[in-house]
Amino acid sequence: MKSRDTLIRLKRFQVEEKRRRVRQIEMMMAEFARMTADLDREIAIEEKRAGISDPSHFAYPTYARAAMTRRDNLKSSVAELAGQLEEAKAALDEAQAELSKFETLEGREKAAERPAEMAARV
Repeated sequence: MKSRDTLIRLKRFQVEEKRRRVRQIEMMMAEFARMTADLDREIAIEEKRAGISDPSHFAYPTYARAAMTRRDNLKSSVAELAGQLEEAKAALDEAQAELSKFETLEGREKAAERPAEMAARV
């Protein structure tokens, strides 16, 4: 019985770890999206200041070009994180299913023990 309790605690810990991983990825995605929006604003401001909005123009601001590159890198990172998020959510679902399976087994065993304990007391 003690080993089952330990196993259930381990499964709960694994579920919490996977839940933390999902939250961490979601927070990273939100932060990257915020940074992308900031860069979009900075690019627009720089283009307006220079009066040139065509990136292929020879006098296009260097800062705007660098910000575009950084923004594009962030967007590709968000896309990669989306894939990782799906994997993390699937792992979380699997861990939760395992935990509920073990908790159900424990509940059944305890329910089966109660009548035996009651009979032993009488």
